[in-house]
Amino acid sequence: MKTDLDEKCRSISLLLVDVDGVLTDGAIIYDNNGVETKRFFVRDGHGIKLWQRSGGRFGIVTARNSHVVEVRAAELGVQLVRQGVADKLAVVRQLAEEHRLTLGQVAYIGDDLPDLSVVRQVGLGVAVADAVEELRVGADYVTKAPGGRGAVREVVELILRAQHRWDDLLKTYHC
Repeated sequence: MKTDLDEKCRSISLLLVDVDGVLTDGAIIYDNNGVETKRFFVRDGHGIKLWQRSGGRFGIVTARNSHVVEVRAAELGVQLVRQGVADKLAVVRQLAEEHRLTLGQVAYIGDDLPDLSVVRQVGLGVAVADAVEELRVGADYVTKAPGGRGAVREVVELILRAQHRWDDLLKTYHC
């Protein structure tokens, strides 16, 4: 089983994620003025930067539209942002094609039923620990961390370790 997972991870070059329930804990907060806020976990953000630094491409595919997602993506240097997506699988296929990749070279992290078709079709389909049961059952990997609390970072480390690139990244943090 571990060897199978490592093999899937080795071919990944594009990592795509949902937002609510993956990059966040799924809570949507509105202030008294109706302004939406979200809470992002800093280690997930650093994981995204590590993935990019290692040469991986990263993107966001989400059904909702939110200005704060644009702000967070810009802060992390994420240019592949698709919001308001009704058919996530169609958009994931389009992104793979635009980057001249097969679906086998794409990983996707989700948490709920709108992510199920993507998780079943990509090379590495991931469900966060607190995802709905159907997604956890259909995924190649279920994170130990819940959405918004390190699941993205966990997947980045999983892939980079399988690709034997994690140790090289660690060397940049040693004095």
